[in-house]
Amino acid sequence: MKIAIVSETFPPEVNGVAMTLGIIARGLGIRGHEITVYRPHRDDLPTPEVERAYQQVTMPGFRIPGYQLLRFGWPARRSFCKFWHSDRPDLVHVVTEGPSGASAVSAARALGIAVTSSFHTNFHAYTKNYGFSLLNRVVLNWLRWVHNRTQRTFAPTDQLCGELRAMGFNNLALLSRGIDLACFNPDRRCEVLRSQWGVETDDRVVLHVGRIAPEKNYELLFRIFADMRRVDPDLKFVVAGDGPLKDKLRKEHPECIFTGFFSREEIGRHYASADIYIHPSLTETFGNVLTEALASGSAVAGFDYAAARQFVKSEENGLLAPYGDEDALLKQSLRLAGDRRLTDRLKGQARTSIVDHSWDQVIDRFNSDLSEAAKERMEG
Repeated sequence: MKIAIVSETFPPEVNGVAMTLGIIARGLGIRGHEITVYRPHRDDLPTPEVERAYQQVTMPGFRIPGYQLLRFGWPARRSFCKFWHSDRPDLVHVVTEGPSGASAVSAARALGIAVTSSFHTNFHAYTKNYGFSLLNRVVLNWLRWVHNRTQRTFAPTDQLCGELRAMGFNNLALLSRGIDLACFNPDRRCEVLRSQWGVETDDRVVLHVGRIAPEKNYELLFRIFADMRRVDPDLKFVVAGDGPLKDKLRKEHPECIFTGFFSREEIGRHYASADIYIHPSLTETFGNVLTEALASGSAVAGFDYAAARQFVKSEENGLLAPYGDEDALLKQSLRLAGDRRLTDRLKGQARTSIVDHSWDQVIDRFNSDLSEAAKERMEG
């Protein structure tokens, strides 16, 4: 098929949605589809490597107020109609619900082209993190309106599909997440990197990877870090990522190591060189970082939802706390700090528990679902 993918984030941007989409676009291209990705222009990032599996079309965009790392695309219905009238795709897949994504849905519907969408980000839940709680209902209505105008809305877990269905989203389907088992692998542990962190041979590293932003619950994370250090003063804490809170948190927590963003290749070494991964977020649709930590052989602790609910069996390959129970997550984290035998046992089971979840399986299913959506449109 000829597939147009519209997204307001894409590699070389470093975030879960961009990295997931890059893998999916490449996988669909390798399977013989003609893939074109439409995304906002970025002149502030390195030029991406030429990718034979897909082509990119950049479009005008603007910085998101208060979040300079990302861009929204401007409304572009007229441009999409022009593109797709002369070079008609078999299907349009919309990844983000910003102005560009919403106008792509409108353009596809106007041209009678099959259109599907993905739900990757709980934007309505973010409103309280940025001081806009009163807009929660407005944002939720917008998301529902965008997605319900498409033939399918793909979400990463059955749990999230159920939650969205209860909020009035229609035609939901599963698009899970795979794991790059070569990139995220315990064999990539690097003693040189650990020495750069100031880690002695027997010291353990507690890692966190992600956007350093309010919705990631960093207040709880650093409270957990402080209590873990009281249990084991030799623990080292590494935060890999960037975002609007980075400078503030780095000043407040000089005892922690802030590494900034790294390429996918480099971040794999970070995961493998750590020992414990704490995941305090309450707003994820999936949480790729948790499965990446498991694949890298870390002992993980997180709330019982999203990827943690799907992949962690508490006391077997990680530790779970009831959703939103901060005291419970703190207790689980302190167990990892104080019990090396427990940590080692969970590390030993982490990789084994995740090896059957490759990207090939995920993309094969998605490929089939997109083909079915395109066929429905043709028959309709």
